[in-house]
Amino acid sequence: MQGREAIAALIPHQGLMCLWEEVVEWDAQRIVLRSGGHRSPQHPLRAHGRLHALHLCEYGAQAMAVHGGLLGRERGQPPRPGMLVALRGVQLHVDCIETLPGLLRGEAEVLACSEASQQYAFRIWHEAQLLAEGRAAAMLEPAAAPG
Repeated sequence: MQGREAIAALIPHQGLMCLWEEVVEWDAQRIVLRSGGHRSPQHPLRAHGRLHALHLCEYGAQAMAVHGGLLGRERGQPPRPGMLVALRGVQLHVDCIETLPGLLRGEAEVLACSEASQQYAFRIWHEAQLLAEGRAAAMLEPAAAPG
């Protein structure tokens, strides 16, 4: 549905740091995305040739940012940058992900949302294997005052 350029317009992360490549589906409560960028030797989070599963938390945080951006766009509002302030209940089910052959699939679901913050549950999959799951919270920058 939405490709990398459309996603990059919704979040502050640009270039290769925009980790998701496609929005598969979304509604007011949930988003599903896909990406194959974890296989790239140029992945910006790789260290010493490895991409550790801990970085799947960034995939989860970006999924929630994309969802928030889509919701804002639907209301006619510009994207609002946020800052990740908490991760809770994170479980990593693998050590590294750079050798996984297929696409990653991310799912994020709204737990709570206000003008100042967002809380989501996220899950990252490779085919039928759950790679990571947890909850993330972000504080949003104040909305721009009407001009």
